[in-house]
Amino acid sequence: MFYFDNFGEKKILRSDLLQEPNAFFTTRDEFDLAVLGSRVISPNQTHSSNVEIVDKRIEYPNTDGLILTNQNDAVFLRFADCTPLIFYDTKKKIGAVSHAGWRGTAAKIGPKTIEKMESNPRDIIALIGPAISVCCYEVGEDVKEKLLDTVKSKDGLYNGMNVDLKLINARQLEEIGVNKIDICPYCTSCNNDFFYSYRKENGTRNRHLAVLKL
Repeated sequence: MFYFDNFGEKKILRSDLLQEPNAFFTTRDEFDLAVLGSRVISPNQTHSSNVEIVDKRIEYPNTDGLILTNQNDAVFLRFADCTPLIFYDTKKKIGAVSHAGWRGTAAKIGPKTIEKMESNPRDIIALIGPAISVCCYEVGEDVKEKLLDTVKSKDGLYNGMNVDLKLINARQLEEIGVNKIDICPYCTSCNNDFFYSYRKENGTRNRHLAVLKL
């Protein structure tokens, strides 16, 4: 279950499914990443399905998923309607953050991230963070078909031309064997007072974050 918490004086969103390590989603409160006390890495997101493992590099171009294997660094990705995915392998003690817009979802970036982690899906805890929900996410027929073609079971994933990116990502994970998934109930468009929404705010450049520190 997701719940609001405070990090210092800033409101953040956590899941009780993953108490350790430090994994959370920021809100519209401006968050100072320096408080993490680590080198903080963020990729150049391009709506791809490319996933990289964090090493000594500072820049990760054309990358929408970062895998974290050490306790010296922290990673974050930026969102404003797209679906944030945070993964933690309870056996290997490694994690990842991925950015699943419709293109990343259509390319199954969630399963690709777990494959790149070389993790057993049964050992994965997955958090699906705040994103635009089926109530507000209307798409064209071509996008709808591309998204629904990524799963075997399409039940409950759409309503007319509105699709549920969060549930599609969850279904992709379930179909590869992930059974510990927490899905955030908040729609970034409906709950625009807490989160940024690209659609609701006419292309805002502001972003909230998905953050992971082991």
